[in-house]
Amino acid sequence: MQKPRADLRPNTAAYETTPLVKATGFREYDARWILEKEINLLGVQALGLGLATYIHEIGQTPRIVVGHDFRSYSLSVKQALTLGLLEGGMEVLDVGLALSPMAYFAQFALDAPCVAMVTASHNENGWTGVKMGANPPLTFGPDEIGRLKDIVLGGEGKARSGGTLTRVEDFRERYLEEISKGVKLSRPIRVVAACGNGTAGAFAPEALRRMGAEVIEMDAELDYTFPKYNPNPEDHAMLVQMAAKVRETGADLALGFDGDGDRCGVVDDTGEEIFADKIGLMLARDLSKLHPNATFVVDVKSTGLYKTDEVLKANGAETVYWKTGHSYIKRKTAEVGALAGFEKSGHFFMAGPLGHGYDDGIVAAGAVLAMLDRNPGRKLSELKAALPDAWTSLTMSPHCDDELKYEVLERIVKEYEALAASGGEILGRKIVEAITVNGVRVHLEDGSWVLVRASSNKPELVVVVESMRSEDDMRALFRDEVKPRLARYSEIGAYNQEI
Repeated sequence: MQKPRADLRPNTAAYETTPLVKATGFREYDARWILEKEINLLGVQALGLGLATYIHEIGQTPRIVVGHDFRSYSLSVKQALTLGLLEGGMEVLDVGLALSPMAYFAQFALDAPCVAMVTASHNENGWTGVKMGANPPLTFGPDEIGRLKDIVLGGEGKARSGGTLTRVEDFRERYLEEISKGVKLSRPIRVVAACGNGTAGAFAPEALRRMGAEVIEMDAELDYTFPKYNPNPEDHAMLVQMAAKVRETGADLALGFDGDGDRCGVVDDTGEEIFADKIGLMLARDLSKLHPNATFVVDVKSTGLYKTDEVLKANGAETVYWKTGHSYIKRKTAEVGALAGFEKSGHFFMAGPLGHGYDDGIVAAGAVLAMLDRNPGRKLSELKAALPDAWTSLTMSPHCDDELKYEVLERIVKEYEALAASGGEILGRKIVEAITVNGVRVHLEDGSWVLVRASSNKPELVVVVESMRSEDDMRALFRDEVKPRLARYSEIGAYNQEI
């Protein structure tokens, strides 16, 4: 295997003959690069060969599902990846245009232990990447990605004979049948299906109709330029459009999907967004009645209400907080035998009798619709209003270079740890605890908290705050505490959005 370089430039002879792979593209639990600037197609081919080599190294059956999302370059990237997999002796099963959860489902349906889904997920155009796994329903974590990185960058990929390619015809229908069969609504529910012109437009509206919903399509036409907004239901731009559509149509709710369909965002009947951790809490309340003594896993960005909720306590439910990241929550959900896992970014992991344990935005949407169906006399806004008061911010991400972000975060963590150890306060409230399992989550005496961590997939830090007092206090926690503190670090740049 030719050893990749990190210093190549497009429009040069070397770029056309040598793999370009920047080390920063190997993230905590998947791989993402800016195409042409950080990886070229020869680099993607090297990645495929490296992945094949790793799969053989761990002794897993060399049978792998591949799929690609709807971007102008994703098919080409998948083809380059496939060449590398074939060179490495893999039996490749190509399911075509796909959502990430469709590729994960194919592992079960096609008896293939491995998966490589070409997607930039919710990242903007220009990005590409691969979500990988070799033990369903799990995807790679830091250890697997670290070894894969060593193989690829070290030129350790080994060519093997036996590579084959099978194109699996019409797997879309098989996937739609699987995800829709578990929900059969007993009454009409009007739902806006917001797809941001991404891949979900080819799947989500049809699946929701099969569940019995009355679907109002919003930006469901596939358009890889993403002309209105980036398909990311955590971004304010998409949520605003979803809210406007609900108010315009009088829909019962809006469900928004990201670029590869593994996340779901929700807007209620009044046009108010409900962050995924609060939707998770509503689902946990509902599901714990049907499944007493259930365990749920949530990420550290999520509301603290899971630990104090009286309904969950009455139903014997237990909640485990864990590291942010779909791979971490997926793995923890499987490890503790949880009924479901919830992540504030909109990943929902329905396990046991509810699903296969991986994140699927449409399956999550079905769970929300089923919850509404079981509560015929209550609107989604009323179910939300029944939750205890807590005001949680948008996820805000200031720029910080991949090469710098972890060192910068380490300094921020130490700063907050020292403040906590000295009996310090934030906005007049004593710090009770500084949890450092994933960045730093600083808890205050009234239950409010602030979180700073490093993004797992982009050159950014991540900031979330939650107040148990008021929306104004939530804004103050960011504007008067976190933002000024981070502004002292020259390595930290502008935020993608602010409250």
